[in-house]
Amino acid sequence: MNEKKRLNGQMPYWKQIIYILTIGWIVIWIYRTILTPIYPIISDYFGGATDAELGHISSFYFLGYVCMQIPSGVLVDKLGKKQILIPGFLLFGLGALVVGLAQNIGIVFVGSVLAGLGCGTYYGVAYSLTAEYVPVSKRSLSTAIVNSGTAIGSGLGLISSSYLVGTGVLPWQALIFATIVLILLAVTMFLYFIRLEKPNKAINTKSEKKKTMSIRALFKPRMVSAYILYFSTLYTYYLIDTWLPNFLETEKGFSGTSVGLASSLVFFTAIPGALIFSRIADRIPMKKVQMIILLELLAASVLFITVTTTSQTILVIGIMAYGFFGKLAVEPIIISWLGESAPRGSIATMYGVFNFFGMSASVIVPSLTGKISDITGSKLYAFYLAILIIGIGTFLFYLINRFVRDTNENTY
Repeated sequence: MNEKKRLNGQMPYWKQIIYILTIGWIVIWIYRTILTPIYPIISDYFGGATDAELGHISSFYFLGYVCMQIPSGVLVDKLGKKQILIPGFLLFGLGALVVGLAQNIGIVFVGSVLAGLGCGTYYGVAYSLTAEYVPVSKRSLSTAIVNSGTAIGSGLGLISSSYLVGTGVLPWQALIFATIVLILLAVTMFLYFIRLEKPNKAINTKSEKKKTMSIRALFKPRMVSAYILYFSTLYTYYLIDTWLPNFLETEKGFSGTSVGLASSLVFFTAIPGALIFSRIADRIPMKKVQMIILLELLAASVLFITVTTTSQTILVIGIMAYGFFGKLAVEPIIISWLGESAPRGSIATMYGVFNFFGMSASVIVPSLTGKISDITGSKLYAFYLAILIIGIGTFLFYLINRFVRDTNENTY
């Protein structure tokens, strides 16, 4: 149908969405990860910042990101996706510029908040676009492809930072400025490829009124179970994202570019895992809850082995296994599972609330881990805490979906 294609008529609109959204995540995650492998360099530049202060860089970014989730979801549903996405990405670029020009750690925190607020508009846009335009039979796989941008961006950020900054080739600010160029290129692509949509009109029919989002609908047992599980999943993921490079360097004997290479394995092995498990989920849609639980338990198990081993070989294998079974593998299945019951006209709001609860973990974990490290002298206890949180979250997800029935919905 012409509606699904751009004027050149060569590619369905839903496929263009997938490619463009993947690029957006690549840019966001390059920014998120370029500083984490070089925390010691950042600390020296700002006069000996503590681990807790370094953790605040990510925590302030994610604070801005989380605070934008629900407002941006509502605005996307009311004003349109493109109308929110482009100003958001421009604010992201402004925040990155403030970080790159900062002369003290406090200004870095300010820039991090601005960048987080800008990036916070992206999630609701991305997954409401896939939920609305991607065929149901391809939704989990398509979501996994879009999510692969997070893995690619993370790997590129970690490796480039470890090599170019860690070895003294470039100052750390140079990568921030390079990211700003990528942000502007992404904005140009959004302008060209993302369709301008009209704001949602008032809903008049009785049947459609029942589908509109309400506070009660946001806290059905199905939704609450997803919030709990997503918080648990992201707590561990952002511990790895922000502190794994430093953990490998300070406690596991890695050094130089090997820090970035080893850390990036988590993200690169996530791509095949996400694609494989999402394709399986699309073929057996009635078994998504069981798949989610299995992947969470596998991820927690391999992470425990990874952080407790004294062998670098087993540690590297464990990092790869966590990537294969972890957040990036299970997230597309959770998102598509939730999308099956999303009310029309409020999809971005639903995903915004969902991501708000999940991403709350990203605000807590960087600073809390830094504080644990400052107090105990090791980040190992932070990993134990993360594994415990995954276990509790998965158990609660199982109990709610096994024994609590939503109105007009089936339990598994």
